[in-house]
Amino acid sequence: MEEEATRAAHHVQSLERGLAVITAFGAGSPALTLSDVAKSTGLTRAAARRFLLTLVDLGYVRTDGKYFSLTARVLELGYAFLSSMSLPEVAQPHLERLSAEVHESSSVSVLEGADIVYVARVAVSRIMAVTINVGTRFPAHATSMGHVLLAGLSRAGLDEFLAEASFEQLTSHTIVTAGALRTELESVRANGYALVDQELEEGLRSVAAPIHGPGGEVVAAVNLSTHASRNTPESVRAELLPPLLAAARNIEQDLAMTSPSSPARVS
Repeated sequence: MEEEATRAAHHVQSLERGLAVITAFGAGSPALTLSDVAKSTGLTRAAARRFLLTLVDLGYVRTDGKYFSLTARVLELGYAFLSSMSLPEVAQPHLERLSAEVHESSSVSVLEGADIVYVARVAVSRIMAVTINVGTRFPAHATSMGHVLLAGLSRAGLDEFLAEASFEQLTSHTIVTAGALRTELESVRANGYALVDQELEEGLRSVAAPIHGPGGEVVAAVNLSTHASRNTPESVRAELLPPLLAAARNIEQDLAMTSPSSPARVS
């Protein structure tokens, strides 16, 4: 109630509900009925119908009369954010050089809530069951970039994440407790990188390094991903980690020159 009172003067509830309708759709639910949307958002069927039909009129949603699904136009909502960032623009050529050097896929991501969000990527080969594109999200607790980004949080920020994290077990290797993740993040902070061995998907190994802002804060993460059949954890450290760390430093230097006051512009 206190939060509602604080935001009452400026909060536009209809906008909140419209966004809730859009985010009801996802990889596991690309097509939804009116009842599905109402149940997912907590809206009445009448309210959900009004929002859905308005989105249809605006071109963000399509319907066959029973099922509703998003159109490609929703990408415009995120494009303005991504295109205003210097980070993807600066990072991309470094990722291209890095992937060409080591012949593995490379990515840059930022932390958003409990997930990492990809903002730049160069794919050399398909090593995951899902296709990764800019905008793809994965749970931070199970990814190398997530570990790097979480290790860069303040104590209060990390406590908040751990208190709310679901710790979904994605493989038999996934860290599933707050205590175990805390211990891992201490190691990441001490070493300056994170190596995740098949925690997100069986057969996938990845190593990540932080990208720092001018004040030393971690603003993003860069990684290399490889298949377990190609590289052992030892070869990842020996062969992939050094060029990855060099790429991270180069990205930091370019970001500082591009916009010294706000190098990554990710918030």
